[in-house]
Amino acid sequence: MSESINPGIVPKRKLYTGEEIPCIGMGTFGSDRFTSKQVSQAVAGAIRIGYRMFDCASVYGNEDLIGKVFEQAIDEGIVKREELFITSKVWNDMHGKGDVLLSCAQTLRDLRLDFIDAYFVHWPFPNYHAPGCDGDSRNPNSRPFSVDEFMATWRQMEKLHDMGLIRHIGMSSMTIPKLDTVLPLCRIMPSLIEMELHPCFQQWELYDYITSRGIQPIGFCPIGSPTRPERDITPDDVADITVPKVVEIAKAHDVHPAVVCLKWAVQRGQIPIPFSIYENEYASNLKCTTVDPLTKNEMTDLKTVECNNRLIKGQVFLWPGAKDWHDLWDENGTITK
Repeated sequence: MSESINPGIVPKRKLYTGEEIPCIGMGTFGSDRFTSKQVSQAVAGAIRIGYRMFDCASVYGNEDLIGKVFEQAIDEGIVKREELFITSKVWNDMHGKGDVLLSCAQTLRDLRLDFIDAYFVHWPFPNYHAPGCDGDSRNPNSRPFSVDEFMATWRQMEKLHDMGLIRHIGMSSMTIPKLDTVLPLCRIMPSLIEMELHPCFQQWELYDYITSRGIQPIGFCPIGSPTRPERDITPDDVADITVPKVVEIAKAHDVHPAVVCLKWAVQRGQIPIPFSIYENEYASNLKCTTVDPLTKNEMTDLKTVECNNRLIKGQVFLWPGAKDWHDLWDENGTITK
């Protein structure tokens, strides 16, 4: 068994509410390549190692087994509930009035919790795709982003917050044009926003937009997501852990290039949520936040590897008449308001 890390020495991030949360979490999306049992066992190991933040979602199909792990760890005194920061997300087929409440209720049952620390709108539109679909899959009922539809969903999120069932509300996979339209309408502002962030896709403009408003970014695909679904892999993708500058810095620190990506993320200020079912990897991911930081010059050098390398393109959510996946990210024109 790997050496455990005292959670108290893991750096923290402060939300606009004043609450401090870990600077790194563990992702649980592995349903395209790993079984729910494998993922839940990794969560159990991660709690023992010292992880205290876990990123879940209903669509991952494993919250019921992960909930048993949380319950057992709390019952056995390995961790207290108040020491955990557990997040989940409402999936696209449960947007709108009423359905968000049902989705949250199911997640609470599955995770065996009385409340969720942060609950996210997983994608900013109700476009659904079947789990495990390929990259050419399209739902004829998909439609472009709508402010009215999004805000109908957000109002339900706010209601869940009012009810004490979720402590923080979050958004995911947003763009500046979308945020410009919805943030002024929010009664309760998002505490966190999940976005794709790794050295080859740093999203500086969006990152600065979010942080300047006191919102904490959470970075998914922090090492370039080598185990992401086949539908999200295209020939021109860049693998962050093979980029010469990343490899050079890794050699200087005698670590795997993935560790450099995580150190960069933590020192920059986002919360990375790497996923692995292998104990040596998730233990290393946590430990690297506590030792041997990158130098100021190395952080500066890593700015140069940015190459607009979006990995999660989301083309399975495209609607009839959309040009290509760039429409999802408002890169082909203005959004529909």
